[in-house]
Amino acid sequence: MKILLIVPRYELTNKVNYDYSYFPIGLGYISAVMKKAGHEVDCINLNHLEGTIAMLLEQKLESKKYDLVATGHMGIGFVIVEEIISTIRKHSPDLKIILGGALITCETELMFNSLKPDFGVLGEGEATIVELLKCLEKKGDLDKVDGICYRDDKGDFKITKSRTPIANLDSLPFPDYEGLGFEDYINNNNSSKSYLLLDYPREYAIFCSRGCPFHCTFCYHPETNYRMRSLDNIFEELEEAVKKYKINWIAILDDLFSANKERSYEFCRRIKELSKKVPGGIQWFCQLSVIGLDRELLRTLKDSGCHQVLLGFESYNPEVLKSMKKPITPLQIDSVIKLAFEEKMGLQGNFIFGDVAETKETAKETLNYWKHNCKGQIQIGFIQPYPGSAIYNRCVEKGIIKDRLDFIKNKLPYTNWINMTDKMTDKEVLQLKKEILRARRKYYPCSVHLKLKKTKKNRYDLKVKCPFCKEVMDYKNCFLRNGIHYYIGVACRKCYIRFDVTSPLYRFEPSHYEELAFLRKTYLLLRDNILKKFI
Repeated sequence: MKILLIVPRYELTNKVNYDYSYFPIGLGYISAVMKKAGHEVDCINLNHLEGTIAMLLEQKLESKKYDLVATGHMGIGFVIVEEIISTIRKHSPDLKIILGGALITCETELMFNSLKPDFGVLGEGEATIVELLKCLEKKGDLDKVDGICYRDDKGDFKITKSRTPIANLDSLPFPDYEGLGFEDYINNNNSSKSYLLLDYPREYAIFCSRGCPFHCTFCYHPETNYRMRSLDNIFEELEEAVKKYKINWIAILDDLFSANKERSYEFCRRIKELSKKVPGGIQWFCQLSVIGLDRELLRTLKDSGCHQVLLGFESYNPEVLKSMKKPITPLQIDSVIKLAFEEKMGLQGNFIFGDVAETKETAKETLNYWKHNCKGQIQIGFIQPYPGSAIYNRCVEKGIIKDRLDFIKNKLPYTNWINMTDKMTDKEVLQLKKEILRARRKYYPCSVHLKLKKTKKNRYDLKVKCPFCKEVMDYKNCFLRNGIHYYIGVACRKCYIRFDVTSPLYRFEPSHYEELAFLRKTYLLLRDNILKKFI
């Protein structure tokens, strides 16, 4: 079959954009399995092209006759996917459309009825899409394809049985990035990809495992069955990537990298060996659990080139952690934070307020701990009810989210301060919001640049003084929308503590945050409503 695979835009823009977070690994896997099954796959990455979605897709569809179009997106991608499907329907009404990803998986019937694809691939998609394509080719029985949704000949909506997760991840081909624009992407990487630890990173994102053994209420996982790839399989992929793309920065996107400590040590040993083959070496980062994380592992990680770790903290109150189904303790949190500072390991994480069990007292406990112990390294904010999560489902059941479609389409892309608690009033939640925002302004470490030089469009060189160790550093190839009004997150290359660098104008805003809140909110809404008309 002749298939067009579409990488959706990740921002509301019709300009060329290489500065999205991570390259779409999932679509790379989908391309690989479709090609392996013998299908002819063309790709278009809308992020790398200038023009409206309608113009770009119409040109592509005019150039060749396709049997199917496939795309996918996260929950925040409704508006983009809506425009993609609408364009295809107008240009080629009979062309079949397959939609995958969290957007269709987390709210299946609602998204199917609203976006109107022909088929939805739910959850882990590699085996499902190959079986679906085979069924369509042979005009088989769609009810026998696990893990899809569709509308039958009578117009009835159908969801088939959930697909069993792929047990042997080594059986999958490596992601196929040919045609997806990967080389253009890494050739245009900016230093923010590596938290400014590298001026010219060449990033390769990878999954070493899938699923998560935990069931945190704020998190959405289509699959909780935790599975790991073998290290031989992982390093075969990395060896190929380093050789082909000259990779020097690896982003490990596993929800939980260190479930097996001995495997983590072996990974560190092997990536250290791989790093020797790369001029300047390889740096990398991963997401860990505080469970079992000790000084020896932190030192081993750092010695192998991992200078930044992302840890899930969420709250410093034991009752709130229990309510979140987060299987850690405040003592473990405190121990790991202190270890990270002692070992000069770059630290990221979140304390998120507003859980069902949150009270004024629990929120105060977490906020006070954060103020006195975290040096502004841990982000603080409010729980966001992502579709598919337990907290989202509760908001729907309680009527806190009254219109699911409106929430996903118009509110999900923004920060929401919703009262999801059992014991706090709306007034108390509003007061907590103000306290969090004030704490951010006071405790997030921030410096104004010493020197700023524009080198090309949206690229600048910075001279910065670390507010912690006082080291003066030069950072190159920094992505800034403009040099007048900006902020950028920086990691010190000596002490590895993170801080923000801002322009003098931007520095003025935090001290007048509440006075400017209405203007800022109005501007964002107007801007995005205008941009939606031109994507």
